[in-house]
Amino acid sequence: MNEKALQILETIRQFDTIIIHRHVRPDPDAYGSQGGLAEILKASFPEKAIYTVGKEEESLQFLRRLDKIDDDVYENALVIVCDTANQERICDGRYRLGKKLIKIDHHPNEDPYGDLLWVDTNASSTSEMIYEFYLAGKDKGLVMTKEAARLIYAGIVGDTGRFLFPRTSQKTFQYASELIEYGFSLAELYDGLYRTKVNVAHLSGYVLQNFQLSSSGVASVKMTKELLCEYNVTPSEASQLVSLLGNIEGITAWVFFIEEEKEIRVRFRSKGPIVNEVAKKYKGGGHPLAAGASIYSWEDADRVIADLEAICRS
Repeated sequence: MNEKALQILETIRQFDTIIIHRHVRPDPDAYGSQGGLAEILKASFPEKAIYTVGKEEESLQFLRRLDKIDDDVYENALVIVCDTANQERICDGRYRLGKKLIKIDHHPNEDPYGDLLWVDTNASSTSEMIYEFYLAGKDKGLVMTKEAARLIYAGIVGDTGRFLFPRTSQKTFQYASELIEYGFSLAELYDGLYRTKVNVAHLSGYVLQNFQLSSSGVASVKMTKELLCEYNVTPSEASQLVSLLGNIEGITAWVFFIEEEKEIRVRFRSKGPIVNEVAKKYKGGGHPLAAGASIYSWEDADRVIADLEAICRS
């Protein structure tokens, strides 16, 4: 029996208003866990007011549209933050305005914020944890719906790279098979998740032709604001290409630098070396094999590459 999930369920019963947040620059797991939890709670507690908030990601609007609420809605509300390791990455700073705060996440617990925490670094995704939350409480009134299943499945697929990443377990496949039974369209879901704009496809061609590869197996890609403008691609869309180098022979770890207005986003991926240690050096974090950070100059980018080289050589 999942005691943390049951504690969260009992806490939810005590509140009339529940507001669910997730991280900035959301991915399918952020949307899937946030929206999947909301749909379960709406079906299970129709008398409660359930909201999902945050800045929308245009490419993921097919999954869910988010709510616009006033500050006073937070008064005496329960706030739940999904899939967000540290407070700096929580989308919408009003999460602090609620009466009680819950953290549900599968990243390393470097920032143990909240009044009640459920962190499982062995889970493939936070969406997988939301399904476990349902399983723990289905005999206590929790209801699964077709829409909740669609969102949770999308989150699992997104964070496992279609079941290819290391944290994909037998349990992950079992949950996925159970979710499919709710009858949502897999074809429509995969079409939405992997539809690629022509300009983004052209940028992917640039990435494949221009990535730099060192003798120690470190690959790097630098995307300046000028390059993104040339291809008419947003930083968020460019970030979707980070897995592009994963199947290339000779690459052990890789890093994308994506320039935004005030910072350069750093996206790390690895086939073995522990890259979140490098991310932490630049006030970032994440999983051992997939992490992120922010830097503020291209000179810092060269230092990041050097640090990644040192990790791979060791």
